[in-house]
Amino acid sequence: MNAHDANEERRLANVRPAAWQNPEPAPRYNLVVIGGGTAGLVSASAAAQLGGRVALVERHLLGGDCLNVGCVPSKALLRAARLAAEMRGAVTLGMKGSGDVEADFGAVMERMRRLRARISEHDSAERLKGLGVDVFLGGARFTGPRAIEVEGRILNFKKCVIATGSRAVVPPIAGLSETGYLTNETVFDLTARPNRLVVIGGGPLGCEMAQAFARLGSEVTIVQKEPQFLPKEERDAAQILSEALARDGIRIWLNTEVARIARANGGKTLQLRSEGRESDMTAEEVLVGVGRAPNVEGLNLEAAGVRYDTVAGVHVDDRLRTTNRAVYAAGDVGLPHRYTHTADASARIVVQNALFLGRKKLSALTIPWCTYTDPEIAHVGIYVREANEKGIPVKTFTIPMHQVDRAILDGEEEGFVKIHVREGTDLILGATVVARHAGEMINEITLAMVAGAGLGTVAKVIHSYPTQAEAIRKAADAYLRSRLTPILKKLTSRWLAWTR
Repeated sequence: MNAHDANEERRLANVRPAAWQNPEPAPRYNLVVIGGGTAGLVSASAAAQLGGRVALVERHLLGGDCLNVGCVPSKALLRAARLAAEMRGAVTLGMKGSGDVEADFGAVMERMRRLRARISEHDSAERLKGLGVDVFLGGARFTGPRAIEVEGRILNFKKCVIATGSRAVVPPIAGLSETGYLTNETVFDLTARPNRLVVIGGGPLGCEMAQAFARLGSEVTIVQKEPQFLPKEERDAAQILSEALARDGIRIWLNTEVARIARANGGKTLQLRSEGRESDMTAEEVLVGVGRAPNVEGLNLEAAGVRYDTVAGVHVDDRLRTTNRAVYAAGDVGLPHRYTHTADASARIVVQNALFLGRKKLSALTIPWCTYTDPEIAHVGIYVREANEKGIPVKTFTIPMHQVDRAILDGEEEGFVKIHVREGTDLILGATVVARHAGEMINEITLAMVAGAGLGTVAKVIHSYPTQAEAIRKAADAYLRSRLTPILKKLTSRWLAWTR
């Protein structure tokens, strides 16, 4: 299952060079960074480029999950899977052919490894060294409130940032460990496509990988404990995704738990429990995607006086300080929003606050996110249910994608743009976009929210025609029409009649 080729050798030479020699530590560092994922890399490179003496410690692979087992390899896989689906449906666009397309899984994975290796150069140890960062490969542990030890060397610091990330949660299912399973950390090592794949978990990872493998030819089943996919998202968005996955041939078991797994006939048998009923299912591979856990073990955080727990991770305040005022945390290890772009943004806050007496707050960030299924589901700001809980009056403007010319022409009419404003104003509180390009479209709404531009201002933005982002302008136009009260309409009608 493990893939060892020239691409992997190139990647590892960048993110874990075998001949790397840890440098002699400086007497004291402005910033010591523990963890070489997105948050750690951004913290270290930014601090070094600003003139700080910086050390970065990584126990495994530079680049962290995003590069090695997360965003980068998954999106390469999704791109190939989307093309396979488009080719099968090409007849709907007037193309001739049977639509019988077979993916070369080995070639798809080889392309992924090649692109991952190429991108890894940006996260390489040599690049960091060139920026002036002292790179230490090995495990770090605190020896006191202002020092850590790595591979027998003591690194003293004025400030430190913990950026050790998170890992996949493994559910306590009887027989799971004995029969073996895949997580995001191992699924991209596959070189042969599993004929039958069961995905446990209907969150972003589970949905993305289920759809990708189904489109690449696997027989896929999703088992989800909750009554819907993506339980945090709006119900109509989750329902659209459920229907899209079913069209891709994915079998869906909601309100279902896996009680036990056992080996049988060269594969695996899963015992399912759903609403009091039990049934069996067979699979060649099982992929687990039920959540993330912060990497807090082995750091000896007690020695530094840093509070933490194994669920929420390192405890931080709004300025990302821990209970040790010299130690900060960024990224998945201490934040509820475990996204690469949040890790990046939190690292920038840490550099400002830790090194330059900044007072930047995490709560001031406007954070969008996206599940990269087809269609994609993107969100920013608050949901209506959250507004209701807080007693905030909300008015929602919804534009179905089938009312957008470009979506019709592209054959991508599924989904909607839904924008929430504070009732009586044009202040944008949040938005959900379900569309083929939702991840791109949500950025315009995020920009408006960050800039304080209301939906009325968005209505003034001229959008190139035809684009799917016109759905956003249409939602803004709907807001303007809502301001045309009966009295105002009567007055304008009288004016126009008088001026004829």
